Amino acid sequence: MAAVRDNKAQSRFELDVGAAVAFANYRLAPPSVIINHTETPRSLRGRGIASELIKGALDLIRADGHRVIAGCGFVVDYLRKHPEYADLVE
Repeated sequence: MAAVRDNKAQSRFELDVGAAVAFANYRLAPPSVIINHTETPRSLRGRGIASELIKGALDLIRADGHRVIAGCGFVVDYLRKHPEYADLVE
């Protein structure tokens, strides 16, 4: 699987899976990044792709020295299940 990338032009984190792309839209609110929508193509659902996407997005956010605001239910649930990212939560 490819690495998660920050597509700054479209304000979204992306993860290529074959010919498909899973993505998480965000909005900048310095010093935070608000992830407000996560989408995985229907054909890829149930395979942990969205979790891999959010993990990669959070790692990029951490590397940039930002914090995160969970603006969608999937990210809220992911953060609840992964306390190793608690330091990023706004």
